[in-house]
Amino acid sequence: MSSDKLNIAILGAGESGVGAAILALQKGHQVFVSDKGQIKGNYAEELSQLGVPFESGSHDEARILAADLVIKSPGIPDKAPLMQAILAKGIPVIAEIEFAARYTQHFTVGITGSNGKTTTTNLLYHLLATAGLDVVMGGNVGKSFARIVAERDYPYYVLELSSFQLEGIVDYRPNISMILNITPDHLDRYEYQMEKYAAAKFNIVKQQRGSDFFLYNADDEQSGGKREHYPTVVQAVAISANMIEGSLLKVEGYEFDMQTTALMGRHNYMNALFAIKTCLLMGIDPASIQEGLNSFVNAPHRLEKVAEITGVEFINDSKATNVDSVFYALQAMTRPTIWIAGGTDKGNDYSPLFDFVANKVKAIVCMGVDNSKILTAFAGRCETIVETRSAQEAVEQSYKLAQAGDTVLLSPACASFDLFKNYEDRGEQFKAAVRQKLIAVGEN
Repeated sequence: MSSDKLNIAILGAGESGVGAAILALQKGHQVFVSDKGQIKGNYAEELSQLGVPFESGSHDEARILAADLVIKSPGIPDKAPLMQAILAKGIPVIAEIEFAARYTQHFTVGITGSNGKTTTTNLLYHLLATAGLDVVMGGNVGKSFARIVAERDYPYYVLELSSFQLEGIVDYRPNISMILNITPDHLDRYEYQMEKYAAAKFNIVKQQRGSDFFLYNADDEQSGGKREHYPTVVQAVAISANMIEGSLLKVEGYEFDMQTTALMGRHNYMNALFAIKTCLLMGIDPASIQEGLNSFVNAPHRLEKVAEITGVEFINDSKATNVDSVFYALQAMTRPTIWIAGGTDKGNDYSPLFDFVANKVKAIVCMGVDNSKILTAFAGRCETIVETRSAQEAVEQSYKLAQAGDTVLLSPACASFDLFKNYEDRGEQFKAAVRQKLIAVGEN
């Protein structure tokens, strides 16, 4: 990195933008932060305490266009008018990930994919930490990469990376990269072309060298089947469901038992395969990997076991806001299931779930303001469908419909904004209602 001090404009004052500002200030650059929206109080306060000039609610275009370098928030598309003006003037535009990478030469693992990124990132971090490595996790989960580098340059970084973050990659080179899968998501950003969405994901490999590794899903049409369209000298490593035998994962001649872990379902076994293979490439002992698998606790709202009440298991999968995620959740169910679904429909096609509903689902409990699309889709396919308007009511109805040996699964397939603040709020209200029911049953 050149020692030249730059005039840097940072667009967006969320975790990514503020992290970039902290690092840029630390490295002696001149910094200006601009956010067209309202900056959250904690971030505005942080910028004020640092003495970083910033604006909220508008863009000072003249000041931004005077910058030597622009670092943009992942949420800002290149087609935005301000971005077009910046690009037309020839000002370099990079992502916060790219900026942070310029200030560390240490080992990084980059993880992307349409589904499973957070689970895989959390799991890999936990496995490496359990093995005794001085490792940190960040990127699209937790702290921004730039903020972490500013605080301390760790020997090992595990980074969750979204397609939006990867759009702004120029020279960032992970030592190990992985694409878990590529399924339709955020297509409005990519002119409804899967090829453009996939190309953003594949930016993760473009600077890798012959000594680096790229793990890809050999069973996935977009990430495995399209790999030949993105030539690179990196060592490509295939991950496949063929490595799963029941609850055993077979990697490099070793067997890892998932029956003793908190992870449920074939999709999570695939996530675990990526994490395990990465650990082995990094020289981690297989026994340590199994120890880490056994002690891992997943992030909340992802097939999270909440409680068992009189033999009825309650699982919180509130993060499942699309049909694809619910497909994997229902696939993971091994007991008769009461399925809680609904919310703000995102143009869902429920047909991929029809077979699971026919074979595994005893009843559907709708939890939303407008449940008409779910009622229409599953009419005649599920004998019992009831409507509720709150998490507490959904838990009550589900408990009445269930019997010992059943599972109640909250896996909504929809956004949460009709009844809740976000998917976290929905999951927390569900867990609170389950705990309340557990206490009530215990008192009877």
